[in-house]
Amino acid sequence: MTILTLEKANQIIQAALKTARQLDLAPLTVAVLDAAGHLKALQREDGATMIRQQVAIAKAWGAVNMGMSSRSLAGVAEQRPEFMTALIGLSEGRVMPVPGGVLIRDADSKVLGAVGISGDVSDQDERCAIAGVNAVGFFC
Repeated sequence: MTILTLEKANQIIQAALKTARQLDLAPLTVAVLDAAGHLKALQREDGATMIRQQVAIAKAWGAVNMGMSSRSLAGVAEQRPEFMTALIGLSEGRVMPVPGGVLIRDADSKVLGAVGISGDVSDQDERCAIAGVNAVGFFC
């Protein structure tokens, strides 16, 4: 059985941040949550604004609890805005329906958790999240 260890969570963060530095992105905050939506690890780069922590966690929390990327949640928000408004309210604001939150899956597609990133434009946040997950041998 594959689990998301603290070591793997930290490796995901380091790989995501390495990608961000290679791309010369704005300072990022990276949050890794386990399959139950609990915070496993978090790093905020120097210069990242304080609210980035809440945004990164919300991207990951929405992904892991809805079983889809935050990009997919953005599509749901466009197609069913009333549903998304209700979901955000029910979750007490812990869902952020914009790219940057991706699931962490093992080789059998079992969800192990999610990673959420905030700091640059959402597409770049997502790019770094995917790079982090893939760098440790997991899948999105």
